[in-house]
Amino acid sequence: MHPLSASSQSSPPATRQALVIGAGLSGSAVAYSLAVRGWSVTVLDQAEGVGAGASGLPAGLAAPHVSPDDNVLSRITRAGVQATLQRAQTLLHSGTDWALTGVLEHNLEGKRRLPSDTCDQHSAPASAAQIAAAGLPPGTPALWHAQAGWVRPRKLVAAQLQTPGVQVRWGQRVQGIERRGDEWAVTDAQGQTLGQAPFVVVASAFDSLALLRPLPGFAVPLNPLRGQVSFGHMADLNQDQRQWLPPFPVNGHGSFISGVPTSEGTPGWFIGSTFERQCEQAPVREEDHVANQVRLATLLPALGLAMAGQFEPDRVQGWAGLRCTLPNRLPVVGPIDRLRLPGMCLSTGMGARGISLAVLCGELTAAGLNNEPPPLPAALTQHLAAERFVLA
Repeated sequence: MHPLSASSQSSPPATRQALVIGAGLSGSAVAYSLAVRGWSVTVLDQAEGVGAGASGLPAGLAAPHVSPDDNVLSRITRAGVQATLQRAQTLLHSGTDWALTGVLEHNLEGKRRLPSDTCDQHSAPASAAQIAAAGLPPGTPALWHAQAGWVRPRKLVAAQLQTPGVQVRWGQRVQGIERRGDEWAVTDAQGQTLGQAPFVVVASAFDSLALLRPLPGFAVPLNPLRGQVSFGHMADLNQDQRQWLPPFPVNGHGSFISGVPTSEGTPGWFIGSTFERQCEQAPVREEDHVANQVRLATLLPALGLAMAGQFEPDRVQGWAGLRCTLPNRLPVVGPIDRLRLPGMCLSTGMGARGISLAVLCGELTAAGLNNEPPPLPAALTQHLAAERFVLA
């Protein structure tokens, strides 16, 4: 039995029905992975439609984390990015919903070095031509991630929720989870039952904390993480500004992406995001546009200088969302407590890496519930196991 398996059985459970709380990146990924295995999945979300929370991010990157010692986070994000790109290729339209562009990482702090003995074929020192294409001076320390690209999260969420076997019920504010015989029931503030099934997966980002707090012997230290992205329309850029646009996304101090459709369908540019911890609200703020302007000037100095006027209040647009994270920056996945809470799982804590990690965590959760071998080595899955937060 692997660390994320929900039971000690070696075959799929007799009744393959599950409730998933949360219809964002994490919840939709779990629902998809269960449905393609033949499960009947009901997804409950308090919003009225796709993209109301952090999954409404207009554009983001699927790109690996690298470290000199190829640490656990690096290995997991590498697997996560590959899972995300494969899912995008299966479900989305290339060029409008996602694109395998490669990503240049401007190594601003000198920390993102590749291991000397790495066998990873997806990341390498950036070439002189790639550095020049990004508008950076010769010799700028940078990495090139070939297996990386941009994704419009809302499109991915919508596609995953449209999978046969998945039923989504919007406007469902879950307030409680209780055990009724061999099933879990979720209830609203008035105690009315919203759904019931043998298995339940909590995947509602920071809102997961309120649902988990009453559980005996379990304390997961989820923290809110607010982020704001600044963006505008490509049509508003002049020729001088356009000449500095890199032909691929650049990250390293936030990320800059251009040529990706906005919600209106016209191509846009995007820079962000900010990171504000211990903030449980997500308004768009003028001071965060200023912070993102500084971020662009640091990441791509020539472009930042050319685009300074695009951050004027009457030009720049913004999006802000609330993610949640854990102290070690690793998600929390799988059964919460197989003995006291059989059939209850968790998939959350992706932080700012939801695009890179949610699909993989959905696969891990579904493989565990279906009693399959995990898609990651046991040495890595144990670092994600929700049961690491079970109190003695």
